[in-house]
Amino acid sequence: MTKRNPKAADGETRRAILDMLKKGGPARADTMAESLGISAMAVRQHLKTLADQGMVSEQQMASTKGRPAKLWALTEQSNKAFPDGHQELAVSLIDCMRDTFGPDGLARIIDARAEQQKMIYKTRLQSAGDDLKSQVAALAAAREAEGYMAELQQDAEGNLLLVENHCPICSAASACRSLCARELEVFQSVLGPDISVERTDHILAGARRCAYRISARP
Repeated sequence: MTKRNPKAADGETRRAILDMLKKGGPARADTMAESLGISAMAVRQHLKTLADQGMVSEQQMASTKGRPAKLWALTEQSNKAFPDGHQELAVSLIDCMRDTFGPDGLARIIDARAEQQKMIYKTRLQSAGDDLKSQVAALAAAREAEGYMAELQQDAEGNLLLVENHCPICSAASACRSLCARELEVFQSVLGPDISVERTDHILAGARRCAYRISARP
């Protein structure tokens, strides 16, 4: 007889708890235990694990029988555990804009987004030091906040590298390559004409990351 993997079983139970809270809303631990056919103590242990992961939180609800009832509810972060159609939506919207407004219309929309990015990044860089390293570090922090897993590095020659280990808009960029082209222009614009920005690695070209070599022009 094949033994069941305890870790797999725990994962299935926590998945069931998340699904239950998603479909039914906040619930008591003992109520969930009854539905799952396990002990309330076991459910509380799973809830603690989920709470440590930021997926659920405890709430207090007034009760007519004395002490407030303790309910468990999903957090905003728990949305990551459920299907997400943002990528498909982004690609679909790009296709619709191209069909409706034509290539020139889509280009104008991409340009408008680029101008918006420039304003956001320039504001972030204004609070950073004037030296190039501080400016690039501030740009990396802004990109990190947008989900690019960005960091500042230096290559063997001492040049600054803005490294992005993840592309949260990869599907959209694949459908509209001008998004990537505009990003390079945005970086160049916010860092200024005296700075050279060169893309050395590109995820869409098969690299594992995107990287930009940044240096002062001679």
